[in-house]
Amino acid sequence: MRERGISLLRDPRRNRGMAFSEAEREASGLHGLLPDVIEPAKIQVRRVQDRLERLASNLDRYTYLSHLQETNENLFYRVVMSDPMRMMPLIYTPTVGDACLEYSHIFERPRGLYLSLKRKGSVRALLRNWPEREIRFIVVTSGARILGLGDLGANGMGIPIGKLALYTACARVPPAFTMPALIDVGTNNQALLDDPLYIGLRQRRCSTGELDEFVDEFVSAVAGEFPGCCIQFEDWARADAFRLLDRYRKRICCFNDDVQGTGAAVLAGLTNALKISGGKLSEQTILFYGAGAAALGSAYLIAKALECEGATFTKARDRIWLFNRGGLIELTRQDLTDYQKSYAHQHPATKDLIQVLESLKPSVLIGFSTAHKAFDRRVVETMARLNHRPIIMALSNPTSKAECTAEEAYQWSDGRAVFASGSPFPSVQWAGRTLVPSQCNNAYIFPAMGLAIFVTRARRVIDEMFLAAAEALAEGVSPADLAAGFIFPPMTAIQQTQLRIAQRVAQVTFTQGLATIEEPEDLSSFIESQLYSPQE
Repeated sequence: MRERGISLLRDPRRNRGMAFSEAEREASGLHGLLPDVIEPAKIQVRRVQDRLERLASNLDRYTYLSHLQETNENLFYRVVMSDPMRMMPLIYTPTVGDACLEYSHIFERPRGLYLSLKRKGSVRALLRNWPEREIRFIVVTSGARILGLGDLGANGMGIPIGKLALYTACARVPPAFTMPALIDVGTNNQALLDDPLYIGLRQRRCSTGELDEFVDEFVSAVAGEFPGCCIQFEDWARADAFRLLDRYRKRICCFNDDVQGTGAAVLAGLTNALKISGGKLSEQTILFYGAGAAALGSAYLIAKALECEGATFTKARDRIWLFNRGGLIELTRQDLTDYQKSYAHQHPATKDLIQVLESLKPSVLIGFSTAHKAFDRRVVETMARLNHRPIIMALSNPTSKAECTAEEAYQWSDGRAVFASGSPFPSVQWAGRTLVPSQCNNAYIFPAMGLAIFVTRARRVIDEMFLAAAEALAEGVSPADLAAGFIFPPMTAIQQTQLRIAQRVAQVTFTQGLATIEEPEDLSSFIESQLYSPQE
């Protein structure tokens, strides 16, 4: 029996507030429970926008939008999809970083599935508590490395919630098929453990072995309870991210957005940056400042792209260098992970970034360090002296962790830098020109990847799918936009961009024999038929 009356209004998926028609109100017993006015959706959206303008901070706006999502999902997505440029920074980066820092203090109503280590042995029973029976996507985090903010434990739940909101808002994946999840195995953040309002387990993080056993149980339980479900690993500690990806990528449908999604976004940005600066990818020397999951994932996909151009994978990696807190990653370093060793080349040991720039003469500098202001005036000026159009990407999130601002990159390079950042920066006036920085955001990739997997029911996710996504994303920038300095499509066109990427990825899925459905004659129309749209 369908819900009626107040129960219907309290169901976020079916509630439409004052948009219910006269006939719907009569049939569902809503008369008297709503003001006696029938409002078109555009008026409801206008009211939300007006409320957002009245709030004092973006964190307040995030909290208000979260409440709206929990009470009227239809209206929430209508608002977000009506103005993605305005809304995405409020529901995702950079505001979600502030929200995760304060999550235990702004927590009002549980959202998502909390998988506590205390429930080890009962994970499948926890999955059965979820109200939907057909789940096709789970975004799961351990909260160990939230953006550039570090270990936030259970406060990290804001990330899976935000990611899945973008699945729907950007790529129109139906939200009923998605589930945010948090694997809570404790936190090593002492401030959280001492906080009486902290919502997570009050214990230090468990051992790697115990974590792996718990994740194994989770993966097996998902396969049993939600067959065909794709798992997106999100914001795990670097070592965990690579280990778990390697463990499951050939066994189940899964991917790691920090490693693979970010890599595809970086590759797309670099492809277009080279259309501005000139030269081939194979001619570049690329230096990553930072050597974590995002940097290593991006380095790997760039090397795979070079391999597609004819280089061996080993030779491709020779074009890529990494630098972290311990200095340049070179052959004498004794503190490297196996993944970092792949990019350790012959070079004298040094911890001096300027010295490295002078020695290697990179044409591309990419920051994934979370070291605020690491790209200071000397760094940017050196890059500008070595390159007519230096490519500088300050990609650490949130904004407070960015290696430099857009204004600094343009000012210190005499307006010549081809610049991208992880979080949005305002346009900059320089020598009579308006320079608009690009945002390199994996939000260009993972929703489209999700849509492609959703429509094809893919068995697995492979590198070729991310290479195709990067290529399709790069092609979305017009010659006119390139001439203006853009290396990513405008966020105002995010839905069209996602559809184009998803179609390209879906085609690869069919070509590689990874789809579990028969390929439709008209793939574009088939994808269109699967898309979510808010009700009027």
